[in-house]
Amino acid sequence: MATVAQPVTIGRRLRRWEGLPYALILPTVAYLGLFFAWPMVQAFGLAFRVNNDWTLAPFRTMVHDTNFRPALTFTLLLVVVIVPLQFVLALVMALIANSKLHGRGVFLAIFILPLAISDLAAGLVWQAILTERGYLNTFLTKVGILDHEYIWLDPTKPRNLVIAVVVAELWRSTAFVMVIFLAGLQGIPQEYTEAAEVFGAGFFQRVRQIILPMLKPSIQVALLFRIIFAFEAFAVIIAITGRAKTTLATEAWRWQAEYFDSHVAAAYSALILVLSLVAAGIVIFLFRTPKAQMMR
Repeated sequence: MATVAQPVTIGRRLRRWEGLPYALILPTVAYLGLFFAWPMVQAFGLAFRVNNDWTLAPFRTMVHDTNFRPALTFTLLLVVVIVPLQFVLALVMALIANSKLHGRGVFLAIFILPLAISDLAAGLVWQAILTERGYLNTFLTKVGILDHEYIWLDPTKPRNLVIAVVVAELWRSTAFVMVIFLAGLQGIPQEYTEAAEVFGAGFFQRVRQIILPMLKPSIQVALLFRIIFAFEAFAVIIAITGRAKTTLATEAWRWQAEYFDSHVAAAYSALILVLSLVAAGIVIFLFRTPKAQMMR
């Protein structure tokens, strides 16, 4: 009788703990609902309702705003330029940190260091480097490359401002993508790459035919996060360019903090959300795993 009752008792205990995973995620769900979902609903309410009337007036004001088109163009330009560059740099950094090179721990520490710096602090650092009497001009004049100070942050030269923002963003946030790639690389069994090396596959062949396909879930996650953060770029642009360049997030802040119009600010926020969702959908479609393709 004991041998029969024992499996029954174990089964009851297992059924008792079946709901535990759902109970464990309840605090996270509550946090996301309270601080993300509910504010998002409130923001959409501000964007579509003025004086308790449903209207598209905030969106019309946003579209006819003189800064709307430059903000949209510059935001999309940052996404198109920064994300591919960060993908390549982060992959190279992750491969170095995951390699068998001597001193790779030092490289990893150097790569991760910018993660400890906030967006605004990073923007101020690069603003100090690129100003007329900044560190870059001081160094270049001392070594004889420049005869006089060069104005890197010249408002009349938009290309220079774009390059400055891209460099600052690459320095600040590439490490975030690198950490995700590194976690994915460490989950790839070394037997695959070692077997490919035995059969004569070169480094780039192993990366293209083995590492990248198996790294696809990590690439998907990294690109999702990075594209969303790119659409929200704000502090670095303010610190480096001032008012010479603007983004959608900057305009949302400006309409709220300077013009005190929460409705138009919410319209900008809603546009950022829609663009982020569209970009996220494209990334999910392009970087589907074989399992996800079979589920369609």
